[in-house]
Amino acid sequence: MNPSIRIDLVSDTATKPCTAMRQAMANAEVGDEQRGEDPTVNALNERVASLLGQERALFLPSGTMCNQIALAVHCRPGDEIIAASSAHIVGSEGAGAAVLAHSVIRTIASPDGIFTAEQLRSTLRPHRVKAPRQRVVAVEQTSNRGGGSVWPADVLQALIDEARGAGLLLHMDGARLMNAVVASGVDASLQAAPFDSVWLDLSKGLGCPVGGVLAGSADFIAEADVWKHRLGGAMRQAGILAAAGLYALDHNVARLAEDHANARRFAALLGEIPGVSLLNPNPHTNLVFFDVSASGHSAQAVGRHLLEDGVRIGIESSHVMRAVFHLDVDARQTTLAATSLRSALA
Repeated sequence: MNPSIRIDLVSDTATKPCTAMRQAMANAEVGDEQRGEDPTVNALNERVASLLGQERALFLPSGTMCNQIALAVHCRPGDEIIAASSAHIVGSEGAGAAVLAHSVIRTIASPDGIFTAEQLRSTLRPHRVKAPRQRVVAVEQTSNRGGGSVWPADVLQALIDEARGAGLLLHMDGARLMNAVVASGVDASLQAAPFDSVWLDLSKGLGCPVGGVLAGSADFIAEADVWKHRLGGAMRQAGILAAAGLYALDHNVARLAEDHANARRFAALLGEIPGVSLLNPNPHTNLVFFDVSASGHSAQAVGRHLLEDGVRIGIESSHVMRAVFHLDVDARQTTLAATSLRSALA
């Protein structure tokens, strides 16, 4: 973090490993993970596979690599992926699906990033040689640009049933899945097990310095492992990193509720500031989106003022900003950030 930034709300990737996590990393038993000889990586893979109700798992350097490898395994050139218009794979992965999976993404418009079985049904079409073959339905849990919204269990199950009935594969971008688990009380395996592939991010709310874990069937992971090496994802003595993930799963899951509470606190404080319009006034999890256009200021100008006060908040567009709460931001800092925003708009 820039030393001048005292409160960093630009993303939950801003988290830094705590002293105890660093100690666990320092003490990690390691080996060559490319050869399957790193015991700590193996332990993390087994832990996440069990957590997500899947057969096997694969430790990878990033969540984007998890998404892109999954799509590359599932798709063949010319296939179509169905996802919400706000999905991470649509706007934040450099058109990776087109480059690596040689596939196109068909989007479903949804303000909160959650679409129904009925919306999926209206998107389906009979196969014809002139059209892309519809292959995968991708779900993002939680939906980032949907305001950190959580897919309700009944909506998710209906979508799964519709996709299965149409012979489609299912992929879950589970970057913030544990936020959804804490917010909904629905076990991770109940949400993730029906999917053909799913991954969990370690470097966001769980507080690790790097990494994601992709899970699926044994056959799927065998193919994913080929793509891992094809893309340069082998990390050798990666137990040092995997140890952080094991620590996080032991210590940093239940505390995600604190981030959700701080997001709600921040939203409530912003609701009292003239010129601010909340886009998700009742945050499900740890993200708050708001519009400053009524203040007469641009998001860029507000962001510059905030930085002068040691606060960093993400800029989504000319007037929309995103604040993300995480383990390095407490309740006091949440209030201070809202106070700084009020001053910036004044």
